[in-house]
Amino acid sequence: MKRILSVVALAALSVVATGCATSQSGDTYSRDEARRVMTFQEGTLQAVRQVKLEGTKSGIGTVAGAVAGGIGGSGVGQGRGAAVAAVVGAVVGGVVGSAAEEGITREAAWELTVNLDNGKSMVIVQAKGEDQFVPGERVRVLQSGGTTRVTH
Repeated sequence: MKRILSVVALAALSVVATGCATSQSGDTYSRDEARRVMTFQEGTLQAVRQVKLEGTKSGIGTVAGAVAGGIGGSGVGQGRGAAVAAVVGAVVGGVVGSAAEEGITREAAWELTVNLDNGKSMVIVQAKGEDQFVPGERVRVLQSGGTTRVTH
């Protein structure tokens, strides 16, 4: 029974961790960005580099891992041994859960260097979406409310 609870807790961690992640790609907009005026500039891509966006560290993975580890550890031994195993299981589970959350929510991204038509340059990092980018192509840099993205 305790093993089943541990598996259920880890499965819940995976679902919750991926459900909390929001897309940072250029082709995904938040609901708040709908019906908002955006400004744009045009330019030419100077460089495109693949990078990674680190995963979230919300604490959900740590808590879920600690719960699963504590439940799993409490099934080991009896008396004080079970209590010690539960504590050790909770600590190890928390560390593993935290690492799992970060790994599950990590994303591939683009680092895009754009030479704008006004003579300025900027670098924007955004998650990979449907858009593919090639140095030398013309792009638009959209800005709204502190969010900047590159599109075709």
